[in-house]
Amino acid sequence: MTYDGEVTAGGPAAVRELDRLSITKLSVGPMDNNAYLLRCRNTGEQVLIDAANEAPRLLELVGDAGLAAVVTTHRHMDHWVGLEEVVAKTGARVLVHADDAAGLPIEAQPLADGDSVAVGDCALEVIHIKGHTPGSVALLYRDPGGIPHLFTGDSLFPGGVGNTDRDPERFAALIDDVEHKLFDRLPDETWFYPGHGRDSTLGAERPQLGEWRARGW
Repeated sequence: MTYDGEVTAGGPAAVRELDRLSITKLSVGPMDNNAYLLRCRNTGEQVLIDAANEAPRLLELVGDAGLAAVVTTHRHMDHWVGLEEVVAKTGARVLVHADDAAGLPIEAQPLADGDSVAVGDCALEVIHIKGHTPGSVALLYRDPGGIPHLFTGDSLFPGGVGNTDRDPERFAALIDDVEHKLFDRLPDETWFYPGHGRDSTLGAERPQLGEWRARGW
């Protein structure tokens, strides 16, 4: 089946096979959070992005191959409810940006802008995106044989940036980082995977950047 990124809470996962990396997207309840399991197709090493909830389903997804790390995109609770159980069962390292580390219920290794997270022979670039939370991150995989793939947490969605509670300073920080660190750096064909809901491409969203900035949310 062709990957379209359409998943529902309690429903089956969607799998996208790249040349070197396998991406499995799963929606977990009760807030329809997306969790992403990345697997290096050469080494079999796996990394999970956001152990959001429903730890048994996430562990079933991981299977017997083990889990090297869990990257938490930001400190909001709906993105780490399943974290402690997943780590207890797998021994995976926990990674989060230093500015959000205090918001997690478990000790984590700090990430910084520009860091690299290994998934076997593949690498994810850490991009610090301030605003939704102080330590939100996006994770970029530059596929050597294809388009860039970007995991944006709750910083970027189809139709706008993440929630900043109508705080002008937080919104300005978020829209600036999203525009300059993502849209200015990456091509239109970049496919992005958000923390909730459907996927999109930067090209589909780029024409609305001015509208988002003008409306202030």
